[in-house]
Amino acid sequence: MTASTAHRRRRALSRLLVAVPLLAAGALTGVPVAHAAAADDVRVNEVVTTGDVNDSIELYNKGTTAVDVSGWILRDDDKSHSYKIASGTTLAPGAFRAFDVSGKFGLGSADEARLYLADGKTLVDSFGWSEHSDASWSRCGDGTGAFKQVGTVTLGSANSCGTGGGGGGSTTPVAWPGGSGVTTADGSNVFGQDLSGLYQEGNVLWGAQNSGKLWRLVRDGSGGWKPDTASGWASGKALRFPGGSGSPDSEGVTLTGAGSAGGAFVASERNGDASGTSRLSVLKYDVSGSGSALTAAKEWNLTSDLPSTGSNLGLEGITWIPDTALTGAGFKDASTGAAYDPARYSAHSGGVFFVGVEGTGMIYGYVLADAGTYTRVASFSSGMSGVMELQWEPQASRLWAVCDDTCDGQHRTLKIDTSGAFATAAVYNRPTGMPNYNNEGFSLAGADECVAGSKPVYWSDDTNDGGHALRKGTITC
Repeated sequence: MTASTAHRRRRALSRLLVAVPLLAAGALTGVPVAHAAAADDVRVNEVVTTGDVNDSIELYNKGTTAVDVSGWILRDDDKSHSYKIASGTTLAPGAFRAFDVSGKFGLGSADEARLYLADGKTLVDSFGWSEHSDASWSRCGDGTGAFKQVGTVTLGSANSCGTGGGGGGSTTPVAWPGGSGVTTADGSNVFGQDLSGLYQEGNVLWGAQNSGKLWRLVRDGSGGWKPDTASGWASGKALRFPGGSGSPDSEGVTLTGAGSAGGAFVASERNGDASGTSRLSVLKYDVSGSGSALTAAKEWNLTSDLPSTGSNLGLEGITWIPDTALTGAGFKDASTGAAYDPARYSAHSGGVFFVGVEGTGMIYGYVLADAGTYTRVASFSSGMSGVMELQWEPQASRLWAVCDDTCDGQHRTLKIDTSGAFATAAVYNRPTGMPNYNNEGFSLAGADECVAGSKPVYWSDDTNDGGHALRKGTITC
């Protein structure tokens, strides 16, 4: 036996002697235990277990230098179950990165998440548990503390270890911050079913319809909206992918600081002509023409960068937040672990696009370069089981995340906290005068419409209940 061989065996024996008592203690007490190789800065930081769908393991770099984790291996308690981390994957200092392992193996109710170097033999870190997460097994604090059950999934961002749900305000729902009454805001059976995302631009309301259609609506003179009859908009315009093919399952719409003159940006979860396959994309459309169809000028296909979802559970909401609003609030760039610096990126829209995922309730922020590339700069949980709409309200510097009847019409606001991450500020029930409709769209009027301390808000009902797809309410300014 050589000296180096003896050293390796002594090290392996030492690790085994440490790990076995810890595992035994967990088995006897029912309390999960974490054990790690002390010399490494990369830690298993959060685990979400369901036994099948969207089972995820998050890693965190608690060190001061970037770590290349290309080829590293994630396993459960079965050594034959392996997930190999893609080449080119680097964790910046303070960075979080979640990996959806459910495509390779499921995490059981009594299982273990293990991280190995690329050799598949050297254990870096591991965490074992004796029951499924509810909703998350999270280290408190990040990278250093013990694991505990927390109620909010925060994959890709700082763990929610306090009682405030992500470090923000209370997560206890409160009454709607406006009038309780809701009225219809469209004519009878104008849109039919599937009207989804909304975005108000002054006297125009943009609407995305799941059937691959974009609407330009104008005021109807009685507080509601009707289709614009000019320039081919009377029946909405069909959307196409670049090249003129396919039918995007258009779920959300937003504009940048340039307004509609700078293009409309639509979130799509799949191609309607291949509806069984996810295609998680942001599409840019020139809406200035007069034709009956719009072909995307650009597509940012994010599918490979996001955890897999069902083909009809993907991108639902989209909104744009100016760079100035983010830097002014101290927003932290998850791709670098440092303060967000727009100058680090090539020509882009002057802001960050945030997209919400229906199937997981996660929200992701992307810098979409004019050249067609993208960089993910944020990943955080909405705190809800699904996100159907996102809206940035500049007057209050808050991000609205909206769920449909799945969550009883719950709305959440999120703000950038002292750590530079978005955290829940408030949770609102839907107005008491509105039934639990399948609302997939939500939009707020601007500050210029504030009268006597209130301004209008609008919802789009995907089901077209009672023959109406648009409804109007109020919110305090």
